Amino acid sequence: MTMRVSVVVPTYRRPADLKRCLSALRAQTRMPDEVLVIARPEDEATARRLVIELKSANRFALRVIETAAGGQVAALNRGLEAAGGDIIAITDDDAAPHPDWIERIARAFEDDERLGAIGGRDWVHEKGRVLDGSRREVGVIRRTGRVVGNHHLGVGPARPVRMLKGANMSYRRAAVSALRFDTRLRGAGAQVHNDMAFSMSVRRAGWNVTYDPLVAVDHFPAERFDEDRRDAQTLGALSDAAYNFHLILREQLEPVDREIVWLSYALIGTRAYPGVLHALIAMRGGVQRACQRWRAVRKGALQARREARRTRDASTPTIPAARTL
Repeated sequence: MTMRVSVVVPTYRRPADLKRCLSALRAQTRMPDEVLVIARPEDEATARRLVIELKSANRFALRVIETAAGGQVAALNRGLEAAGGDIIAITDDDAAPHPDWIERIARAFEDDERLGAIGGRDWVHEKGRVLDGSRREVGVIRRTGRVVGNHHLGVGPARPVRMLKGANMSYRRAAVSALRFDTRLRGAGAQVHNDMAFSMSVRRAGWNVTYDPLVAVDHFPAERFDEDRRDAQTLGALSDAAYNFHLILREQLEPVDREIVWLSYALIGTRAYPGVLHALIAMRGGVQRACQRWRAVRKGALQARREARRTRDASTPTIPAARTL
């Protein structure tokens, strides 16, 4: 069965990157049926670029979808609602899919009716070089809660994973028709870990989630226009990221695993989200900064714990008290 493919590309203030992305989509061996660019109305530079792109020789329907709300989550949800394909492929505006990207994605869904989502390698171009390497372990959450991404370094055959990366992830419409990207996630722009939450929800719903390194894009990480800058993350952005991370794990993991993860991150943590041990290690580079980062992370984690509890309480049906005869 031939499946219709929609490509969703959220964009904000990156007209040169968007031009490269759309050029790569025009070079596909199998054309998408439509490409939806999700843009903000106040983004004048992108609007000017899109006027040119709409006049180009597109072998697919190029649609511009406006979203008044800021942030990647709002843009992605707008794309899900507007897309008409059986498959919804998502990539970033600073990515350029390889020529066989759509062909491989479509074939994977057509061959496996239980496939809910597929992603692949993003070859990261950074500071004039490509981050090359090889990792077998991709898209894994260990019992301690440590997340092993490695989507940009994965090699080997296609295999099941727990999560996908936002620059290169595609979904079967039937698997996500009742799902949306979590609007509770915090952040002024990127709302980090939204891809992790969404792909884990598809797997939790019983669908197969696959990583195939051959489903590839080139990724040119571009500037972010919010607090979570790639080269200078603020303490507020760090707290938001920790909130998102802990909220996702508390809702996606089983109850016992949640508490194991909570203790692990409180006592040990990681360099990104320091617990007591990693905060002590980081003090070699400055006590004040290490303490500030630790407090920001614990603040976000505690707020996520409370939000997860509030959400569970709100969704638990109230059992009426027994009537006394």
